[in-house]
Amino acid sequence: MSVKGTKSGSEQGFSMVELLVIVAVIAIVMMLLLPALQRAKNKGLDIVCMSNLMQFGKAGHMYWGDNDGRAFPYRDEQLEDGDVYWFGWLQRGAEGERRFDTTKGALHQYIVGTGVEVCPRLDFINDRFKLKATGAAYGYGYNLHLAGGMNGSPVLISSLASPSTTAFLADAAQVNTFQAPASKENPMIEEFYYVNSREKTAHFRHSEKGCVVFGDGSVSLNVFAEGSIDDRMPDQSIGRLPSDMLEVNRSAEADN
Repeated sequence: MSVKGTKSGSEQGFSMVELLVIVAVIAIVMMLLLPALQRAKNKGLDIVCMSNLMQFGKAGHMYWGDNDGRAFPYRDEQLEDGDVYWFGWLQRGAEGERRFDTTKGALHQYIVGTGVEVCPRLDFINDRFKLKATGAAYGYGYNLHLAGGMNGSPVLISSLASPSTTAFLADAAQVNTFQAPASKENPMIEEFYYVNSREKTAHFRHSEKGCVVFGDGSVSLNVFAEGSIDDRMPDQSIGRLPSDMLEVNRSAEADN
């Protein structure tokens, strides 16, 4: 006589042990896949950053074509309660509360609407990041040597001995320990707007490499100058590019 309501072994569901085994296997697979997925994601972000700088390279060439082949200054005029820099107008005032206007930047008319100003790997929502303005403004720094310094005379691009090895713009940031909420006890990373051969303001945020666009418009990922990483936040990989990428060497024709 059969008992009603029973199921054969093939019709029964998973036991608790079997479910635990399945969950454990899934967890292991996810642990194995996550690093690969993160690497793939970062690779995609690297490509976006390189594309951004490629657009800036084209914008630079258009600017030079419209301005007799001369690079733009780092800093321009004072305007209202702020200053005009190559990247735009920045209000004076408290850190993180200043207004920012990209339309006043030297390259704005050539990149308007493309949204290339901030590198996707600049982690500006991190609690260790200190904003300069009311939001992220710029993720790239201008080669200060091309500008002729803070207030110098910009160089003639055609005078460069090797535009293909002279940096134009690069991933940039700096470690701040002197403006609240940053302090010596609480160093913070912030966006920065120039790179040079002396200060640690290049940001190697692409797996310890920094993205650079050169004077000829080419773009590549580059390693930092040996021993240059800022030891106040070593995990952020902020340092200097090699000097030979930054310092301006003029061609023999330009010197004659």
